[in-house]
Amino acid sequence: MLTSGLAGLAFFLGSAAEAHEIYSCVDAKGRTLTADRPIAECTDRTQRALSPSGTVKRQIGPSLTAHEEAAQHEKDRRAAEQRARQAEDRRRDKALLLRYPTLAVHDRERAAALLQIDEVIKASSKRQGELGNQRKSLGGELEFYVKDPSRVPASLKRRLEENDGSAAVQQRLIADQEQEKKRVNQRFDEELAKLRQLWALANPPTPAVGGGSRTVRN
Repeated sequence: MLTSGLAGLAFFLGSAAEAHEIYSCVDAKGRTLTADRPIAECTDRTQRALSPSGTVKRQIGPSLTAHEEAAQHEKDRRAAEQRARQAEDRRRDKALLLRYPTLAVHDRERAAALLQIDEVIKASSKRQGELGNQRKSLGGELEFYVKDPSRVPASLKRRLEENDGSAAVQQRLIADQEQEKKRVNQRFDEELAKLRQLWALANPPTPAVGGGSRTVRN
């Protein structure tokens, strides 16, 4: 049901005592319209939702076009993603602070992580030394065939190839571990920069009490 003018508004306010909301707007022709549901003639303008006593409960904005609705949806999506990122950042910050409550704890974990890498490098270096000694021994055998390399036994050639391949593997492993050390240090450096901010927020400096020290004379 739809009425126009102030008389219609008064009618709704007086007779719809049990209604939850009454909708009112001024249409394109300047008429004040009221209804017990959103008014189709005012989808392009603001409508007021009134209580039975005439109090404005809320306002309903104009209906969006397809383009406006898509733009609003995209805006809402970006806002939701931003809120999710902020919530995730807060969660990570809290977890980081719980894991590293002090600088000493962070330093210990950095040292432990680097120690593991150094142990791998140490083992590879030891293996490199063993392969180097083996290569010298194979080189001694190879000297017997310097004048006629075509006589080098297939087994010796195979052992030389295996030695060279193993040495190359150990060299790559050491190089990879050196890069891993750089990555570990970079990660801990980035964590430390963030932690200094979190520690400062969690433990703000206590303001000095009073105006300074005074000398007491007897």
